Amino acid sequence: MGIDHLALFVVAGLVLNLTPGPDVLYIVTNALRSGARAGMVAALGITAGCFVHILAAAMGVSALMAASATAFTLLKWAGAAYLVWVGLRMLLARTPAPKNEPIAINSVAIDDDRESAKALKRVFFQGFWTNALNPKVALFFLAFVPQFIAPGEQHKALAFLLLGLLFNFNAMCVNIGWAAVAAWMAGRMASVQQVMHWLERVAGLMFIGFGLKLAFSDHPTT
Repeated sequence: MGIDHLALFVVAGLVLNLTPGPDVLYIVTNALRSGARAGMVAALGITAGCFVHILAAAMGVSALMAASATAFTLLKWAGAAYLVWVGLRMLLARTPAPKNEPIAINSVAIDDDRESAKALKRVFFQGFWTNALNPKVALFFLAFVPQFIAPGEQHKALAFLLLGLLFNFNAMCVNIGWAAVAAWMAGRMASVQQVMHWLERVAGLMFIGFGLKLAFSDHPTT
């Protein structure tokens, strides 16, 4: 399929995904706060957001955005505002009260399931938008993936799409691993609630920092 150095591509992608950043921070925070399932849902949301950039780059939309200062700026400010909003939510979140033992009544169990589903849906879409609104992710794919496509390949868009899908699959596995490790650590903390109170504040400040950094970043062509 006109792909060069596939093994190197996989290794480089795994190393990049093991490097902590806003995505890893979001996954770990949710896993520590609400368990492995929440962390894995956060990972799936981020993966879904990454698919947006892969498809956009394969179709040339990301290249257009990279060439247009206006398009880049609009998406940049939208992504920065969303990151800051997520950070403020973390800063202002209340520490949840300790949960009581589950009550064996069907109506209560159903209500709990519905609330849990709503919470997981919120975690998923928050992770999705955190990634999808970040133009730096789109530009990363434009810079990274083409290095592994053979110069003479006639179907470059297809090769790009296949490499992007492979990168995203590997990233999803790594991110689920982050969620599992964070949930395992939470299970061995003496006081999870107190630790989460401070960790979520630190994570909120970091997300605000990521948002401000994105807001004041320059267009790559300048």
